[in-house]
Parts: sequence; structure tokens; C-alpha cells
Amino acid sequence: MTRPELTIAVPRGALLRETLDLLDAVGVETAEVRSNDRKLLFGDVGIVTMRPSDVPTYVEAGAADVGITGKDVLTEQDEREVVELLDLGYGPCRMILATVAGEPDPAAEALRRLGVMRVATKYYRIAARYFEETGRQAEIVEVKGSVELAPLTGLVEAIVDLTATGTTLRENGLVIREEIMTSTARLIANPVAHKLKSAAIDTLVARMREHRPAAPVVA
Repeated sequence: MTRPELTIAVPRGALLRETLDLLDAVGVETAEVRSNDRKLLFGDVGIVTMRPSDVPTYVEAGAADVGITGKDVLTEQDEREVVELLDLGYGPCRMILATVAGEPDPAAEALRRLGVMRVATKYYRIAARYFEETGRQAEIVEVKGSVELAPLTGLVEAIVDLTATGTTLRENGLVIREEIMTSTARLIANPVAHKLKSAAIDTLVARMREHRPAAPVVA
């Protein structure tokens, strides 16, 4: 079998199915990936699968020539030296500021009374940059698990998190107060590979541009 020209970092989780559908559409065989949930490296077809947050790390290091991950990941990891090539249009979601439902807004009230609000998030850099840009003091608590729990237990007044439908927020009695950014899946490349393998990458970009979904609608 001929060795694939490119190694592609593919995100597991919410973006996996649509990523594999797109790869199939551009001529990359994904049957083995779909049939094996435990295997991570598929060398025969040039695919390596991983958490979306790890994709920029592998692409920057050259362990993958190109990769697919969310714009949220790229924004949070803006120190990574990768080339963003294409908005793929799927996996739409929003980065939002949310609090427990009701009035007054707990975060706004804390800011009014104390001059600072407490905010839990998995996206420390995005949150810190947002509050700095909007001129508000925020004590940011970085969490790894279910962010929705933090305001319900009194740990914080608000959360910054990613949502696609808002269902989890509603089920936990939270409401969206502000939208920070929108995110969709993006194709990225290693800077060196982008030069040395430009023909193969340009071909991939052209095919993906042709087969990517229509403009997303973020719920």
C-alpha cells in the first residue's frame, strides 16, 4: 500500500462523525477508524485520533501534518504555531457567559456590590481576555469537570463555557447572559509541512472547501 502523503490529526468526541464524513468525501478511507473505538493510530490511511484539545500540540510538533479541531481550542491555545487553513463549517457552538436563572443577575450583582465576580471555566485564557477587554474584574476558577455545578454550589456566580444547544444549561437552571464567541471546526497545518507539502495540502484544502457543509446555524 502506498504511504499517505499527509498525516491527519482527527478529533474524537463531538466532531468525530462529521470529520470522518468529510474525510470520506475527499477520498480518505475511514472505515477502520469507524470500526475501532480503541485504536488511535491508523497509519495505512494517515489518520491519528485524539482529544480535540491535543490536535494543535501534535500539529505544531509535526507529529501530524494537518489536523481538525474547534476554533475554541485554537483561541484558547493561541500560543501554538499552526496555520489555520479553512473554516469547515460543522460543529457550530457558542462560548457563553451563564449564571443561575432569575433576577438580579448574580454575576452583575456581585460586580456591583464587590467589584469582582467569580467565574468557573475550562477556558481560562478566553475568559481572562474577555473580562479584560470588557473592563470587568473577574476571579477565574479553572475546573476540569462539569462547569455547570460551580454556580449551583455557590463556588462562583457565573461560568464561561461552550454550548451547542443550551440543553445542559437549561436542565441545570442556568441561563445565557452574554455570548463571547462562536466556534466551528477548523483545518490547521504545521508551518513546515505547509511549505514542504504544499501541493498535497492545497489539494486537501480545495477538496474540503468543495465538500464542507453549508454555513452553520448556531443554536
